[in-house]
Amino acid sequence: MKTKKLKFKTVILSDIHLGTRFCKVDEVIDFLKHVQCEKLILNGDIIDGWSLARRGGWTRKHTKFVRLVLKMVEKNRTEVIYLRGNHDEILGKLRSMAFGSLRIVEEHIHKTKKGNYLVVHGDCFDTITKNYKVLALAGDIGYQSLLRLNRYYNLYLRWRGKEYFSLSKYIKAKVKHAVSFISRFETHLEKLATKRECSGIICGHIHSPDNKMINNIHYLNSGDWVESMTAIVEREEGEFEVIEYQKFKKQFEDFADVFTPPPLEAVSLTSLSSTG
Repeated sequence: MKTKKLKFKTVILSDIHLGTRFCKVDEVIDFLKHVQCEKLILNGDIIDGWSLARRGGWTRKHTKFVRLVLKMVEKNRTEVIYLRGNHDEILGKLRSMAFGSLRIVEEHIHKTKKGNYLVVHGDCFDTITKNYKVLALAGDIGYQSLLRLNRYYNLYLRWRGKEYFSLSKYIKAKVKHAVSFISRFETHLEKLATKRECSGIICGHIHSPDNKMINNIHYLNSGDWVESMTAIVEREEGEFEVIEYQKFKKQFEDFADVFTPPPLEAVSLTSLSSTG
């Protein structure tokens, strides 16, 4: 029996963090198995070199993800663009290299029917990551500890019959410094896209999925596969959506093997909005 697939023009993933114990590798593999696309953009932090340097948690399933991407290149002739992030910065030594239809680049211009989109991971606008590596590593260890705490807390919530709760998302929403950081991050990217004369910008890095207008620039963030489990997809018409894995799963259960998805409002995590 063939695997049912959703057909998109482009799929964009970031921040999978293979090599960590908390990446949702089963979910991202299942997602990729159920999509068909002309182009797959892996926008940084796909492999977590920082975690692997601390012995990490690489498993056979993480290897399975890599094999699945290579299978998409070989059998489906999918174009794969891999942008290095700060956690997989070792790939910077391989940038501008091509392996068939798989290319490793520093940044990418994605051309659509509605204009060009600049694709960058986004860590270049994180001053701590860029200039204070020791602090960034300490912050990463703290984040891993928070995820560990979050896991046990949600086991307790499940036992009580309550829904999943993300401590990191709560902190991002409530801590003034975190909110300010995200706002500055988005502003920097909006200015970069304007400077490059692009209609929009696509990034990852901060693990906060989004889809909105910032002045005249369309800002998209693909989120992550540690907590949010989100991806950006582009339809044939050039429309982008941020979709959530669980909502995505519900869309194809009753359809044919390969099909063009229904209007993506039904599967979107965030609808297009404007900010001043």
